Amino acid sequence: MGVVIVRAKTVVAAVLLLIPFAVYFDVPFYNVVSPTWGGLPFYYWFQLVMLPVSAILFLVAAILIDMK
Repeated sequence: MGVVIVRAKTVVAAVLLLIPFAVYFDVPFYNVVSPTWGGLPFYYWFQLVMLPVSAILFLVAAILIDMK
């Protein structure tokens, strides 16, 4: 039973780590000018928003991997 829980946590952590990479590599999705926010094109503010989102996902993945 313990091996199944460890494997599930590892799979969830791997998915959490892959989400930002998949989003960042899909450049045509966010390589647009509109909508703008505070004068910044979507391309720039999307990347600014994704930085803390990625950090949170990486933190959750690290916590899952570190849990025994």
